[in-house]
Amino acid sequence: MLSRLRPGRSRAQEPDEDRVDEGDGAQETKKPYMLQRPANTALRQQRLKAWHPLLTHATVLPLLVGVSILFAIIGAVTYWTVEQVNEFTIDYTDCRKLQPGQPPVDMPANKAWYHFHKLNTAAYARPQWSVEQNSVPAGNPPSFRCTISFSVPNELSGGVFLYYRLTNFYQNHRRYLKSMDFEQLMNKPRTAKELEDGQCKPLGRDPNTGKGIYPCGLIANSVFNDTFYDPQLLDGTGKVLRNYTMSEKGIVWPGEYKHYEKPTYNANDIVPPPFWLGATGPFGYPEGYKEGQVFNPRENEHFQVWMRTASFPTFRKLYKRNDNEPMGVGRYQIVIDDNYPVTMFGGTKAIVFSTTTWVGGRNLELGLIHISVAVLCFIIALVLAAKQLITPRRPGDLNYLSWNNPPKSVR
Repeated sequence: MLSRLRPGRSRAQEPDEDRVDEGDGAQETKKPYMLQRPANTALRQQRLKAWHPLLTHATVLPLLVGVSILFAIIGAVTYWTVEQVNEFTIDYTDCRKLQPGQPPVDMPANKAWYHFHKLNTAAYARPQWSVEQNSVPAGNPPSFRCTISFSVPNELSGGVFLYYRLTNFYQNHRRYLKSMDFEQLMNKPRTAKELEDGQCKPLGRDPNTGKGIYPCGLIANSVFNDTFYDPQLLDGTGKVLRNYTMSEKGIVWPGEYKHYEKPTYNANDIVPPPFWLGATGPFGYPEGYKEGQVFNPRENEHFQVWMRTASFPTFRKLYKRNDNEPMGVGRYQIVIDDNYPVTMFGGTKAIVFSTTTWVGGRNLELGLIHISVAVLCFIIALVLAAKQLITPRRPGDLNYLSWNNPPKSVR
């Protein structure tokens, strides 16, 4: 216990119990328990200066109105900018249900959505589709080639982007999210046993051969494997005039390739994921890996795009882009190798042609959220103003202090 201060003596004159004097010339040492005492600074001793504003109707109401005006302006500008984005979506889920080899037929009206700032209806015609069945090796599931013709009623400029859109696909599921091996994708040695017991379970080790799966996990196994060829401009008779060339490079975030390395695994020691073994297309390996043909994730941007999982069950991912040439008004057709099964999870798939702005693509929610905040702040300001007018209260009224009011009787 600290000693009581004597009259006439300051604390500095009191003997310091926290010091040990070993005689003349000896250094003062601190007791062990003082070694953990916080430093005597404003930050460590919680003596920083602070500002405690007094919230009154005279300060809160202007603040709420100011925030409301600010968010309303931001929301209106954002919403107007996003409305300038021109895009259209074509759902081709049921294309394989058509009779192969038949002439093109009109698509149902609910399979195509056009969102143009000023739609040129004179240049619009309903999309048409047809299907052919591709030849595949025996034992593999059937593959179809879908041809869709569509109108571009207004010129798409300022960068044209081709996306694929999936619905009812939950990439944000916990087991799905963690089902991958970063070290394997970075070409670090991983045995089949390590993959089987690691994050990739149950797709880490092939049960038939006992070999490790490369790339392992649910995300890699379910990669989107439809192929979209470049759109082709048609004349009035349906004859192809020219291709509208789009690039499959630059569709991932800068630096994404750093998460992947070229594999040096022996082709005899690994097998492709199960979905790749029984599929055709860009991720199809019906006969497994062969020397010099092992999948290289570092050079495949479509794989990198897929591995960046989406947050919601309805999402779109970039497939192609053209940053230099606008897509002019006219009739186009696009050929799609329809390989990806979506009926097994009750989903749909579609292609999306879109432009972009300084706030990104067509995302109306961004502007609506700002406008909603503005409306909410304005409503709160109106309620507080009405309350102040109807039942005013003077700020700092001492009559509301507890000691100025008689105690309530206790029953």
